[in-house]
Amino acid sequence: MEIPFLDLKTPHRELEEELVQIFRHCLTNASFIGGMQVESFEKEFAQFCETQHCIAVNSGTDALRFALIAAGIGPGDEVITVPNTFIATTEAISQTGATPAFVDIDERTYNMDPNKLEDYLKKRCKVRGSRSEANASNLKRSAPPTSNLKPRPSAVLPVHLYGQPADMDSIQEIADRYGLMVIEDACQAHGALYHSKKDDQWKKAGSMGLASAFSFYPGKNLGACGEGGAVTTNDEGIAQKIRMLRDHGQAKKYYHEFEGYNGRLDAMQAGILRTKLKRLAEWNEKRRQHASLYTELLTRNPEPETRNIIVPFEPSWSKAVYHLYIIRTQKRDELQKYLSDHGVNTGLHYPIPLHLQNAYRRTRVSNGSYPVTEKVANEILSLPMFPNLTTEQIEYIAEKIKEFYS
Repeated sequence: MEIPFLDLKTPHRELEEELVQIFRHCLTNASFIGGMQVESFEKEFAQFCETQHCIAVNSGTDALRFALIAAGIGPGDEVITVPNTFIATTEAISQTGATPAFVDIDERTYNMDPNKLEDYLKKRCKVRGSRSEANASNLKRSAPPTSNLKPRPSAVLPVHLYGQPADMDSIQEIADRYGLMVIEDACQAHGALYHSKKDDQWKKAGSMGLASAFSFYPGKNLGACGEGGAVTTNDEGIAQKIRMLRDHGQAKKYYHEFEGYNGRLDAMQAGILRTKLKRLAEWNEKRRQHASLYTELLTRNPEPETRNIIVPFEPSWSKAVYHLYIIRTQKRDELQKYLSDHGVNTGLHYPIPLHLQNAYRRTRVSNGSYPVTEKVANEILSLPMFPNLTTEQIEYIAEKIKEFYS
């Protein structure tokens, strides 16, 4: 049996006629940039995320960068995130002129460990007033520090990795105590839910921070047929600034308030995303069902050899959407080869933590600085996960994993 890691062909064949109609509509109306399709998608995705605003942009990286810039992040600021994520998270920070800083992850969820965040901030900050309800576009910032001073912690950027929400209540409470903004990286978490004990309700990923970034890269739970991204927020000032940032700094054609970017989402991709958004809840539920079957098969009456396989942990406060299904094993490389030899394609997300990447060698952060991330990076293996995955395929994969250990 040959099983792909990701199947992008089947859903597009099923949606082919609807997607072709989108293309024909754009041709007929010569509406390629902005317009009805983009505005309608923004409205519909904001409703899906339970936020007041959605601003569509041309990539998840732009969404992260624009959210940070609109929140006032720039030179002299430090943004705290995790080393277990895709490099776009830290690229967005660096490209604002700010400095990325890392805290280690929780070994069960693979997301930011709130205890490590607090430990870090105790060393770097004094407790100060809350900025959680401040309009970020109107924040009064002191003069940037001179080059010989360390950047000041200004924001926390938790990542909802693999479709699993980070512990947002704890992160927000800590950030409030130290006067930091929270901006969510929800690029892998379209539709994921977090139960807030503070507010006693389930909340959508992308609705809890000052602003949140999504990616619509084709392989995401909600993917375009090309690049795409969006920022969600309840802050009118941030929303308006991002609308200008994505369009060369103009609120009115040819009247530029500041230097911006060419970061717009095109109309055809917006139309494609609108079509797929109608099916996202169904696709997410299928992913959850697949994850449940994987976990059942890999943990049911385990052979002694397979007891060292660690399956995903989903806290009671989380309803993950399984963008990826990650297992851990100390024999990761050998298992990956064995599965490949038997037709099962897998992935590694991510094999080298960001602090050990050549791109960040200037930080001089050494091996051993973030032990949980480094341990996990050597053990994680991403199994095939997509809505059209079949029970037969999952059973075959689980059988081959057990076969390898026996």
